Amino acid sequence: MRYFPAFLDLKDRPCLVVGGGAPAARKARLLVKAGARVTVVAPSAGPEAEDLAAQGALRLVRREFVAGDVGGRAAVVSATGLGEVDTRVAEAARAAGVPVNVVDRPGLSSFVVPAIVERGPVVIGISSGGTSPVLARRLRARIEALLPARLGRLARFAESFRASVRAVIPEPAQRQRFWTRIFDGAVAEDVLAGREAAARERMLGLVNRPGAADGGEGPGGVVHIVGAGPGDPDLLTLKALRLMERAEVVVYDRLVAPEILDYLRRDAERVYVGKAKGAHAKTQDQINALLCARARAGQRVLRLKGGDPFVFGRGGEELEYLRRHGVRVEVVPGVTAATACAAALGIPLTHRDHASAVTLVTGHGRDGEPDLDWAALAGPRQTLAIYMGVGAAGRIAARLIAQGLAPATPVAVIENATMTDQKTAAGALRDLEALVRDNGITGPALIIIGEVARRAAAEALAEPSRALAV
Repeated sequence: MRYFPAFLDLKDRPCLVVGGGAPAARKARLLVKAGARVTVVAPSAGPEAEDLAAQGALRLVRREFVAGDVGGRAAVVSATGLGEVDTRVAEAARAAGVPVNVVDRPGLSSFVVPAIVERGPVVIGISSGGTSPVLARRLRARIEALLPARLGRLARFAESFRASVRAVIPEPAQRQRFWTRIFDGAVAEDVLAGREAAARERMLGLVNRPGAADGGEGPGGVVHIVGAGPGDPDLLTLKALRLMERAEVVVYDRLVAPEILDYLRRDAERVYVGKAKGAHAKTQDQINALLCARARAGQRVLRLKGGDPFVFGRGGEELEYLRRHGVRVEVVPGVTAATACAAALGIPLTHRDHASAVTLVTGHGRDGEPDLDWAALAGPRQTLAIYMGVGAAGRIAARLIAQGLAPATPVAVIENATMTDQKTAAGALRDLEALVRDNGITGPALIIIGEVARRAAAEALAEPSRALAV
């Protein structure tokens, strides 16, 4: 480690920036944000520096740098881009014992400015030690994506209770356990969701009740019903990722890809409850009871479902059961198969010229074939996205054609969308059963029917007897 990571308190302290271009203005803006009294020295200044000076955020001195400019400064930044000037600034600062950063010249710098992730008072600095600033910026982007937008609000919320908690829980180890439970529990979730009034009320109850030192959210746990998306981990939502990293028990389905499970915390208990045709690890009633029992035992339960839990995922049934039994529950949506499959094929589900509506349909009902309005589904200018329809492909095509949908209507079938073993078959509605059979598609798969599928089916439609497999 070449550079020792540290955070400088520059509030109301004088700092110097040498240079008037955009790089200098960016560094000046950071120093101003940190509360420093900033002076910019440059023969001429660009619009950013001029704007900051006009706002009174900094003092702009229009002349060449002289060595005496570094005197009494808490920090100096040189961003002229002129080798001879930057070297003189670095030498003068070092001679005066003032920390100096020369932009893109780590050899001349006594400190480097990291890539910064900021959420209010929570600040994260990422540095490559000057070896690769672009890599540091890429890491910053990844970390930015993982952090909740209201993380700064949570830090300020906790700060407002620090004195109260210290008074009630004087012992440091117990206090640390208390805060750990708070940040992992309902209070933090409320703040991050924008329910700060509810969080404050809950926090006051915890701080003021007897036995607060036990970390005190009591025996009640929580169930998060989370959509895991179609299979590609890159399509997980940020909230899903955060909950996966915090769950104590994970109850997951057959459609949750192994690559998704790799993102779970390592010590989480995993409970498989997958259901396939004629083979159920657990019935829905057993799953409901399991979720309820684990939450009542005080555990953080993640109910992980493929796709979106409220699109043919029976998430609604689980939500109703848990609420009826007084269990705290939250639903996190996921990327559903219809949008994932369409995107994977480059098929728009709606299109100004072809489809003004999209209908999500299940090809499998509680007792076999679902009771659907086939006449309405065969109407014009719409897209049908059929879930769980592989086993009924022939019947689906026959019913739609019987209701007037053209036999040549384009169709596409996609299996394991977004995964490395993704398989696609495209053709005409009249050949739907053969498309599924001849291409060995068994599921999980989605059937898309409508003019929007013509792009995927174009080659097959040119020769109707032949299916196109990709």
